[in-house]
Amino acid sequence: MPDLAHEFPLDDDLIYLNHAAVSPWPKRTAEAVSRFANENMRRGSLAYLDWLKLEAQLRERLAQLINAPSTDTIALVKNTSEGLSLVAHGLEWHAGENIVGGDNEFPSNRIVWESLAPRGVSLRQAPISSADDPEQALFDACDENTRMLAVSSVQYADGLCLNMPRIGRFCRKHNILLCVDAIQSIGALQADVQAWGADFVTADGHKWMMGPEGLGFFYCAPQHLESLQLHQYGWHMVEHVGDFDRRDWQPAASARRFEAGSPNMLAIHALEASLSLLQELGMDEVERRILDNSQFLLEQLTAEPGVELITRSIQSGIVTFRRQERDSVELQAQLQAQGIFCAVRGGGIRFSPHFYTPRHALERALRVTLMT
Repeated sequence: MPDLAHEFPLDDDLIYLNHAAVSPWPKRTAEAVSRFANENMRRGSLAYLDWLKLEAQLRERLAQLINAPSTDTIALVKNTSEGLSLVAHGLEWHAGENIVGGDNEFPSNRIVWESLAPRGVSLRQAPISSADDPEQALFDACDENTRMLAVSSVQYADGLCLNMPRIGRFCRKHNILLCVDAIQSIGALQADVQAWGADFVTADGHKWMMGPEGLGFFYCAPQHLESLQLHQYGWHMVEHVGDFDRRDWQPAASARRFEAGSPNMLAIHALEASLSLLQELGMDEVERRILDNSQFLLEQLTAEPGVELITRSIQSGIVTFRRQERDSVELQAQLQAQGIFCAVRGGGIRFSPHFYTPRHALERALRVTLMT
């Protein structure tokens, strides 16, 4: 069992409840970055072959984290938006086709699909934020021209967690593609892209995976690897990478075909270290602790008069609420001034503790929130 107090030496005056935005790094991650920086300073890239081994190890960790069938289905990308764009502008679309998503998606999972409007492709936004059955609301928005369902596994504002296997079954039955923005679930909840029946899944590493900004992953189901059109080319995306004198090239057979140029080795060292902590503890235990924290917050807030819950039930690490007759932006600023770091989302205050957040920190955050 990892020593969590050692791994997360946060300042004593800070209660960090903003993991759904940008997470602090574990100590081992900061140390990995420091070692890598010192190695570069002293020896340059002399150990580059060792760096490549660590890159391969990161791909293994990512594949295990989402139960991908192979590391060949994992590409390293800069961020979720890049992964979604690989799909949006890699598929061959036809005028009149539509994409169905939710009405409360983060802009990244809306703008990318709206960018297809000049091709005659429309985005339909189903009212999942208010539906008693959000999955059915998505299904009801589909018709014979629906080419893809594009959803977040967990909604960023209210923490709604969709039933991905159910959605996947619907998509397979109706021959609809499934693209998942999984940034609010990977690293917090157990994930299985094969059980989801997902065609494409992407996520940044800087939220629940506790890595740096600037590195994420893109999962492409094996049957789609060669069907996405490529729009970026370079030395790193070819099959015979490293054979610089070769003139007869072709894209890599693996998802590396989506990685045009040099990898972000600094971020690779960092994310690999962060994932090692999650997998050392076990994602079943990570999920249990996160949901316990969320359930505690929900129960305490439910009992308070003058508090309106935006999160309807506990399904993820996100709990969002508003205090009646209080401006949420003003309240968040006052909380941050008192060392409680949270966010304003969905018109309310969003708390997003991680698995290591101690109960006493949540209790203090609630006291300050309700007294401020």
